[in-house]
Amino acid sequence: MTSPLVLITGASAGLGVHFARQLSATGARLLLIARRRDRIEALASELGNARAVTMDLAAAGAAEALLADVAEHGEHVDCLINNAGFGLHGNVAGHDPRRLREMIDLNCGVLTELTRGVLPGMIERGRGGILNVASTAAFQPGPGMGVYFATKAFVLSFSEALHHEVRGTGVHVTALCPGPTRTEFGEQAGFEPRLGEVFDRLSAQPGPVVAAGLVGLAANKAIVIPGALNKVGAQGSRFLPRALVRRIAGSLK
Repeated sequence: MTSPLVLITGASAGLGVHFARQLSATGARLLLIARRRDRIEALASELGNARAVTMDLAAAGAAEALLADVAEHGEHVDCLINNAGFGLHGNVAGHDPRRLREMIDLNCGVLTELTRGVLPGMIERGRGGILNVASTAAFQPGPGMGVYFATKAFVLSFSEALHHEVRGTGVHVTALCPGPTRTEFGEQAGFEPRLGEVFDRLSAQPGPVVAAGLVGLAANKAIVIPGALNKVGAQGSRFLPRALVRRIAGSLK
C-alpha cells in the first residue's frame, strides 16, 4: 500500500509548516498548497515526500482547479487539512469590501468546496480525515475583527455538523480551535503595536497546537481547543450575557 496523501492548504507559513513537518515525520505523502512559490517549494524540498502546488486559493475557481490537479495526477486525498485563511483587524466600515469578500471566500467557501470535493471518495473508501482550522474566535462575536470571527464561527458549526453526518463511515472530522498562536497572523491582519504586544504575550507555540489537532483528529474528536485557558475562555462565553461577551471582546481591539 502507498503512504496516505495529506493535502495541506496554507502550507507555506504558520501552522501549515508545522502540519507539514509533523505529518511528514509519520511517513505520509504531502500535497502542499500556498501562494508563495519560494516558500512552498523550499518546504517540499526539505521534506522530500511532498509535492508543492503554487496557488492563490482566494482566487475565483481555485478550489475547483486544485481538485482537478489532484485528479490529473491520479491521486486521492486521504486527509485534508483546511488551514488556509486570514484575518483583518479594524472596523468593517473601514475595510475594502473586496478584501472582506476574499476573506469570506477563502476562510469559508474554499474550505467547504475542498471538503465537498474529497469527502465522497473518503466515504467510499471507508476511511479519511478532515481537520478544519477554526479558532477560539468562533465562540463569540469579535468587534474590531467582526468578519473574521464570523468566518471562524462558520468553520466550527460546519465541522460539527459534518462530524455528525459522517458517523460510522470511517471518516474523521475535527475542528481545531486554537487561541493566540505565534505565527504571522497578527502581522498579516494589521494589528497595531499595542494589540500585537498583548497577542504575543498570550500566544502559544505552534508545534503543540498542531500536535493537539492531529491527536484529536486521530481520536475523531469533533472539537479540539488546545490549552486550559483557551478552553475556559471558549466555553465560558456560553454562560455570560451576550452583551457582556461583546463588550469584553470589543475592549481588546
